[in-house]
Amino acid sequence: MTLRRSGFSWSKSWTAKLEHYSFSEQLDRAVDFFNSIGRDETIKIVSHLDADGICAGSIMIAALNRLGRKYAISIVPQLQEKLISELASERYNAYIFTDLGSGQIGPISSMMRGSKVLVLDHHGIKDKRALQEEDVMHVNPHLAGLDGSTEISGAGVVFEFARRLDKENTDLAHLAVIGAIGDCQENRGFKGYNSQILKTAEMMGVIRTHKGLCVFGSQSKPLHKLLEYSFEPYIPGVSGSESGAVEFLRSININPKQGNSWKKLVHLTEKEMERLVAGIVMRRKNEDKPDDVIGNIYILPGEDEGPLRDAREFSTLLNSCGRMGKASIGIGACLGDQKMKRKAIKSLVDYRRELVSALRWFDANKNAKDITIDKGFMIINAKYSILPTMIGTVASIISRSNEIKEGTIVMAMARLEQKQTKISFRMAGRDRDGCPDLRAVAAKVAGHVNGQSGGHVNAAGAIIDTSREEESIMFSLQLLSSLAMEEKIVS
Repeated sequence: MTLRRSGFSWSKSWTAKLEHYSFSEQLDRAVDFFNSIGRDETIKIVSHLDADGICAGSIMIAALNRLGRKYAISIVPQLQEKLISELASERYNAYIFTDLGSGQIGPISSMMRGSKVLVLDHHGIKDKRALQEEDVMHVNPHLAGLDGSTEISGAGVVFEFARRLDKENTDLAHLAVIGAIGDCQENRGFKGYNSQILKTAEMMGVIRTHKGLCVFGSQSKPLHKLLEYSFEPYIPGVSGSESGAVEFLRSININPKQGNSWKKLVHLTEKEMERLVAGIVMRRKNEDKPDDVIGNIYILPGEDEGPLRDAREFSTLLNSCGRMGKASIGIGACLGDQKMKRKAIKSLVDYRRELVSALRWFDANKNAKDITIDKGFMIINAKYSILPTMIGTVASIISRSNEIKEGTIVMAMARLEQKQTKISFRMAGRDRDGCPDLRAVAAKVAGHVNGQSGGHVNAAGAIIDTSREEESIMFSLQLLSSLAMEEKIVS
């Protein structure tokens, strides 16, 4: 084995042992691999369309810009073999995959043979045999025994790579934090590499942290709209209802108006804030942790007052851009383009409208044939009623509502345009002890109908042919019923 900073060469014996290297060593080797790509090459970046993927892609773009490297970028909803083949036909000599690729490392290795490929991901790995390919460098925390679903996001992996590439990129730490929040890795704080990245962001002055009420829109929305659009936490009788939000405020003796304008959260007195928190807790009293509404607030001091100043709101804004087919606007917002920031805020309004519409459809169809609710699981077949790019978000919100018992598996389906159906799996509650691996569940469902799957232990997905929807549902009924029965026996 030969490894040099000024150049790069390797042997198959080195690549075969890649999974035995620490995460830090993986990153160092990835830097050497990147430096072996000719400076005249145009690098094709491929990233995921969610907030984590947009942050990951943005960090990579910023790093390449600072190096004066040429690049092109594609933001994709999922990485299927057909898309990999299309990307390979573009005949770039260098590709970088961010926040995806680990689940398709085999097809990437075979279809992109002859090109240099760098995969920076945190999802589960399906085919470790592909790690022996000489022209594919794969960085993944799972290879070092780390949990990519809780300890580091896709944006975090790219950030750790970028700051080893050039220390100047350390000031991009806030994008890694936003990506981790968007990937649901913030649970009353961070752990693992995420915690270290947050400390770096605070040290760089790009994030400030304090305790507060964790509701979306705290920096920008009128109080009653903030509550109406609050789905995490979900507030029964308030979330999704403007009149319900106004009535709730009046019931706890808070006037929703201040003079001729609507009151915002920042306008509340200390006593009003106490009544608001107490009122929300009372509405959530049937949940296991009804008071789990106070947590860390992550402020981006470099942003003006508004939805971009709160990291949670920023992550939701990026998610909205991706889900509404406007990922390039999200990238522009991450890179500080003021025009793109204004467009991103508009996209967020459209996204929240679509989200409310999706949840209203769910509420109206709970007793219809397309929603099956049983002990331990729920199957939702939205067909064309919910955008496929939003079905995972809807499943996440439903899984966190107090109407769903902790431990319930939520399986939500929506149709793509290409005669395919997207399936998202989520687990209700935050306690993962004893819960099934949703990646394995998704793999079994997809495998039964020759589909593809991927994701994390606590959030996974699959793509199947729409013609086999009913077959997959019948199989899932049996599978999820057996899992619920196993849990009942164990408990």
